[in-house]
Amino acid sequence: MDGTPELLSISAFARRVGLAPSALRFYDDCRVLLPAHVDRSTGYRYYRPDQVPGAQLLRDLRATGLPLAEVTVVLDGDGSQAARDVLERHRTAVRERTLAADATIAAVLRSLSEGASTVVRLDGAELAAAVRQVVPAVGHDAEHPVLGCVLVEIDDGEVSLVATDRYRLSVRTLRPASVEGPPRALLVEAADLIEAGTWAARSAEVVVTADATGAKLGGAAGERELALGEGEFPAYRHILPAPADRRVIVDRTALLAVVASFDAPAVAIRFGADEIVVSLPDGSQRRELPAVCDAGPRIGFDPAVLAPALESGVGPDALLEIAEVTGPVLVRSADQGSFTTLVMPVSLALAAA
Repeated sequence: MDGTPELLSISAFARRVGLAPSALRFYDDCRVLLPAHVDRSTGYRYYRPDQVPGAQLLRDLRATGLPLAEVTVVLDGDGSQAARDVLERHRTAVRERTLAADATIAAVLRSLSEGASTVVRLDGAELAAAVRQVVPAVGHDAEHPVLGCVLVEIDDGEVSLVATDRYRLSVRTLRPASVEGPPRALLVEAADLIEAGTWAARSAEVVVTADATGAKLGGAAGERELALGEGEFPAYRHILPAPADRRVIVDRTALLAVVASFDAPAVAIRFGADEIVVSLPDGSQRRELPAVCDAGPRIGFDPAVLAPALESGVGPDALLEIAEVTGPVLVRSADQGSFTTLVMPVSLALAAA
């Protein structure tokens, strides 16, 4: 062995590739990773430095859980289609196991959290303002009573109030002073939440306490129960549009006044160079407003839907974000990004017919 100094002992090789010597002996016995030389008198194994990459690949493949029989296909395949097929099948299996494990863990966590309370501290006036902003989007469809509720989500250090009537969607996010306990999703009946918002405005701080049995609101005037609804609220995050490629900033009060002045089922808004033009679908009764925007499309809106979205905003400006002409338009308060209303456009062709 003195004449072959380039060989590495099993211990040195193990350190270099990140495998235990016992693992190397096992891979030798399995004929997966053979040493370059075995001393006949001592049985000691020795490895060449150029075997390091293969051993590291073996280590990494085994760390993913790839069966040893399939590891040999990859090691011997040298980029062959068979090796690629093995890896693709294994990747699919790993993803499926990960999803299944995640679902199981999430279910166990929910079961462990059922007995725990969630306690949130909020600014009373801010909560009241948030309620006033989202309730105009509450639905009034007897066939879908869940739309008559406001979804209150407590998760990731934030509290979100969400309401929708399927034609518009309002979301207001609050940053509480503190959050303790597991995430919660509460369906609060809109009428009761309006009263609770008025009640909360009298307190500098209010405390929302929720558990598996219900929820209550605490403040300077004591405590009051929140009336909770039943059902499954729409998966509103799936409704939110893709990032917008067009943004328009316009005087919120002026646009609201113009839109509200139309006694029609639809109005058209055309985006020009630093202006917007509001008219009836046939182009009559044109009203021009200065805006920060580029020339763009003509989109139809129901005034009864767009006006409340503008009215619920705060600050002097409204920010409209448009991803596509036929898709939903986000109406934001330019000074308060935590409040968003999604407004569905209407067909101008049908409105003009």
